[in-house]
Amino acid sequence: MPENTIHTEVNDDLVGRFLSFYVGDSLYGLELLYVKEIIQMQQITLVPTLPTYIKGIINLRGKVVPVIDVRRKLSQPDLEYNDKTCIIITQIDEMQVGLIVDSVAEVVSSSQSEKMLPPDMSLMGENYIHSIMHLHDKKVVLCLDCDKFFAADLKM
Repeated sequence: MPENTIHTEVNDDLVGRFLSFYVGDSLYGLELLYVKEIIQMQQITLVPTLPTYIKGIINLRGKVVPVIDVRRKLSQPDLEYNDKTCIIITQIDEMQVGLIVDSVAEVVSSSQSEKMLPPDMSLMGENYIHSIMHLHDKKVVLCLDCDKFFAADLKM
């Protein structure tokens, strides 16, 4: 995905479009408004005393970017990284954050799907899902609520 095709200002072409990615067998979606680029896995520098889901930092063209392992953040078991594992670079407020995911699937549009609210699971702990999309090919995409997903991390 070329870096210059996505801008930080709200772009009407990006509204309602999601980058879908896998964590285990589950398909998640992240609004394209937040996505800057997708990069291959690279050397991560560990930083002591951070929560375990924050793997550390990377140097991205001279900029220090914290990296979150989405598996760990979603309380999934660790999995050895492979050639499909990648880092989605997101722009949250004024900060870039990398998300390690098992693999990237495709860009999907809410207009290609039936969109619904997730069930109320507030008693089961933190819920980062703001909506669920049922695609025409029977796939289900759990769309992340970026404000909730990054809330604790942006306070650091």
